Amino acid sequence: MEQQEWKVDFSWIKAHAGHRGNELADQLAKEAARNKNIDESYNRFPKGEVMGELNKQSVIQWQREWDSTTKGAITKWDSTTKGTITK
Repeated sequence: MEQQEWKVDFSWIKAHAGHRGNELADQLAKEAARNKNIDESYNRFPKGEVMGELNKQSVIQWQREWDSTTKGAITKWDSTTKGTITK
């Protein structure tokens, strides 16, 4: 597009009706949705997204396990001259 010196503007519009480019986009999207011969292009996820989700879920699981076991056992506190310790 740069080589052909195209100028591209992005702007928000309230509705697609009456806007030639948006009406064309709607028409093409509808045709694509009806066409069963088009391969899906959204069936793969980036590795970073998967790893981020796994990390988030592991932290949630760890916290759930911590809350149900260890946290409840730490209830008694002793004060010493060097700080506070648990029994």
